[in-house]
Amino acid sequence: MTILGIESSCDECAVAVVRDGRDVLSSVINSQIVHHQPYHGVVPELASRLHVEAIQTVYQSALSQAGLTLAEIDGIAVTKGPGLVGSLLVGLNFAKGLALSSDKPLVGVDHILAHLYSSQLETPLPYPHLGLLVSGGHTLIAVVRGFDEVEVLGTTVDDAVGEAFDKVAKFFGLGYPGGKVIDDLSLEGDSSAYRFPQPRLQKATHPFDVSYSGLKTAVVNQRERFRNSRGKESLADICASFQTTAIDLLLKKVKSVSAHTGIRRLVAGGGVAANRYLRQRVKAWKDWEIVFPPLEYCSDNAAMIAGWGYHALLRGDRAGWDLNAESRVRRFKNSFH
Repeated sequence: MTILGIESSCDECAVAVVRDGRDVLSSVINSQIVHHQPYHGVVPELASRLHVEAIQTVYQSALSQAGLTLAEIDGIAVTKGPGLVGSLLVGLNFAKGLALSSDKPLVGVDHILAHLYSSQLETPLPYPHLGLLVSGGHTLIAVVRGFDEVEVLGTTVDDAVGEAFDKVAKFFGLGYPGGKVIDDLSLEGDSSAYRFPQPRLQKATHPFDVSYSGLKTAVVNQRERFRNSRGKESLADICASFQTTAIDLLLKKVKSVSAHTGIRRLVAGGGVAANRYLRQRVKAWKDWEIVFPPLEYCSDNAAMIAGWGYHALLRGDRAGWDLNAESRVRRFKNSFH
């Protein structure tokens, strides 16, 4: 079964063609980063307008690279949320138009579930496994029991980890998006130069939750209190120390979830899954099965949408014409808050 996937939840306009849930025939992504860089973040209205301008060309490129026509597509999968409503509606309406005009089945895809599926495109990992989603908008640790069976055990109580990277980078004028520039600059720095504190959440908070607001504040406003080395302040040292603290905090929670569940298999997804320090630390864990998606599937992409959509369509799921955008994260089981 060959599925056309469409992703437009934020600032990437993407279309992909995937066969049988894994065989990626094409994956085209139109990035808007250059348009949002002057604002140090995504401007929702600008993002949706740029999607309108790009989606037809991206769609045609994806079909061309796959060597297929719409008539040869078996179904259409499109991101329904969470995300920016204006951006989501561009992809949703385009997908509905394609489905209606070609009489193809349509299915809406949850963006979070698709990110947790993205590793399966290249290296399948048996269920159940732990899922780590880390991006500019989301940070969560979950037990993944099936392509659509996810129980979130831990999430952020404030900033997402990628959001914290972006805010630190913005404060120091390092550019946008902040994750990659901090990752690159950290290679030149001393991660022990600053001993930034790992936030301690109150007892009433879920034990697997994380917080990044306090760490961000320590880095931008209180760093002299945590300085460990002498000499001139170095941005590379600040970046390396911040990155180490942020990632170590996250992985400490993953280890806690593993001890709680007894599961030692892990998949990662989201833009921060491309972080080199994160990959280095996790891949050194002994007696674990670890799968990271290829770098091109860490950020928002349509291959993961089509791959997940294949399983839903194969099961018989079908969306009606009332399929609508969902801006907020829906509740997964009874543990997401």
